[in-house]
Amino acid sequence: MNEQLSWKVGGQQGEGIESTGEIFSTTLNRMGYHLYSYRHFSSRIKGGHTNNNVRISTKEVRAVSDNINILVAFDQQTIDLNSHELVEGGIILADSKFNPEKDEDLDVQLISIPFTATAKGLGSQLMKNMVAIGASARLMNLELQPFKDMIYTMFIKKGQEIVDSNHEALIQGYQLMDDEMDTLRGDFEMLPSDSDPRLFLIGNDAISFGALNAGVRFMAAYPITPASEIMEYMISHLPKVGGTVIQTEDEIAAVTMAIGSNYAGARSFTSSAGPGLSLMMESIGLSGMTETPLVIVDTMRGGPSTGLPTKQEQSDLMQMIYGTHGDIPKIVLAPSDVEDAFYTTIEAFNLAEYYQVPVILLSDLQMSLGKQSSAPFDMSRVEINRGKTITEDIEGQEDDYFERYSDEEDGISPRPIPGTKGGIHHVTGVEHSTVGTPNEGPENRQLQMDKRMRKLKDFTMDEPFKARGGVESELLILSFLSVNGVANEAAERIDADITTINLKQIHPFPIDAMRPYLDGAKEILVIEQNYSAQLQSVLKMNYHGHDRIRSHVKYDGTPFKPNEIEAHINSILKIKEVM
Repeated sequence: MNEQLSWKVGGQQGEGIESTGEIFSTTLNRMGYHLYSYRHFSSRIKGGHTNNNVRISTKEVRAVSDNINILVAFDQQTIDLNSHELVEGGIILADSKFNPEKDEDLDVQLISIPFTATAKGLGSQLMKNMVAIGASARLMNLELQPFKDMIYTMFIKKGQEIVDSNHEALIQGYQLMDDEMDTLRGDFEMLPSDSDPRLFLIGNDAISFGALNAGVRFMAAYPITPASEIMEYMISHLPKVGGTVIQTEDEIAAVTMAIGSNYAGARSFTSSAGPGLSLMMESIGLSGMTETPLVIVDTMRGGPSTGLPTKQEQSDLMQMIYGTHGDIPKIVLAPSDVEDAFYTTIEAFNLAEYYQVPVILLSDLQMSLGKQSSAPFDMSRVEINRGKTITEDIEGQEDDYFERYSDEEDGISPRPIPGTKGGIHHVTGVEHSTVGTPNEGPENRQLQMDKRMRKLKDFTMDEPFKARGGVESELLILSFLSVNGVANEAAERIDADITTINLKQIHPFPIDAMRPYLDGAKEILVIEQNYSAQLQSVLKMNYHGHDRIRSHVKYDGTPFKPNEIEAHINSILKIKEVM
């Protein structure tokens, strides 16, 4: 019996590969297993190879598996492209329809099962995915009832007849695999799960739900991979709380609408990916200059240009920190995992209003679209902080402009919502006086610039990073977003004094909080997914120990695997031994 297995299903895009993985993994989550999935898909609507890799475990997992144990193939291309990832003794469950073949040099077992023919016999070849799920359930010695319950939940709206036919496809797939069990050369049975209730969601859903609980009432966005699910979620749920979503003609319109709505007093945001954020840069400067709160979600993908729109990368970092022209105070955050994405999203909205600055919430494709198990969210942790927002009448301001940009010690001026009696003021994107009227004088310029930049001079979140290990270490590993789970797992495999830091506050860089860990490390390794080692550069800009800082990058569009990082860590430790 196994504590964990990795199961992958593949075929042509548009054939139901995604739904096969969705039904199979969601059922396992309901059974109490911990899951982490990765979708490989093409930048097209239909056609091209796609697969869904699901890691199943009795313990928490935050990374894809090193290899796969079970490959479910709906075409020969799936076998050709993915069978090399199988462990020795792994198994291929293939549709008999295409006369499957495997590389004879691979020590894996091929079992051919009539997925399509069985489904056609039941009335529709679309049900071949249910046949495959039934076969997979038998291979792993899982009970069928949870899968039947899942089918009922998904298809009862289409009628009992559809439910019954899918149930039958599931059962026949189970029986077909049962007939092959005596031929198995490996053990694919899972240990029982703990049956604890867990969420199973993508990072985009966690961010969206966080935005709802943060009090968002308006979203403007333009569809783009891998951010579109955020807008789709909000379209479905924001109207339930009196909110509105507008699909704009482009990202420039989206961000300016979000700025205007925030100025009017409604918590608002937009989401996009790298190309869309490039278009937003001038408007992000407008948010900074007018001191209007703004939250932007950037779901990073492969670039530049259209680049790799459906592949993993973390190459927007420098753009998010330094992309705007001129100097403005800005916060850039990165959730440590899918559960943290919910809480960090709420914190992003609080920080935007408290400091009256743009806040960019980073995600990457794997965190945004990779479905993961998560503990239920603790709603008692949800708090709303609107800072110096004024909604009550202001005494003594009937005939005068309000000093919206007054020179405050903390740099944060009181912010009256438009319509508040006594709060009238001027708003402009050019440099302005304390009441908002244009003023390009040198003294005023310096006063206002100093005031704005003073807001974040000593800013550090309550938890700017999550550290595993001691302040002093042989090796300190720094990562962010979806690389965190892979780096943590790789470090745990090695018998050495290793500390990992999952960075949440990217900018302003929390150097004072991190300094004890940096000073206490003999070597520092920054792991990230971009060509130019952007996070390493940020670290070097803020910390002096360059001779101890190393970099490990990946930029081929696929996520890191734990064994890749494990091998690199071992190579560093061996180099140190030789030295």
